[in-house]
Amino acid sequence: MPQITYHIVEHDGGYAYKLGDVYSETFATHDAAFIAARQAAVRQQQPGESAGIVWEDEGGKWHAEVSSGGDRPRTAVEDDA
Repeated sequence: MPQITYHIVEHDGGYAYKLGDVYSETFATHDAAFIAARQAAVRQQQPGESAGIVWEDEGGKWHAEVSSGGDRPRTAVEDDA
């Protein structure tokens, strides 16, 4: 099972959580960003329905696959701020 980690960081005059290179909206306080990251982490672990996914890789090739609704990652939140 994969692991994803949300990072709390200073961003745009406030705080945000970040996953990879993607930032959340900016929150006024560190605590608000942390709570939002924890909520996102919990939602990420909830099972859903299986669905078809079509995606393009960095070489421009398209792929089609089925993502199981029960195949959810483990999540964590780290404070980098």
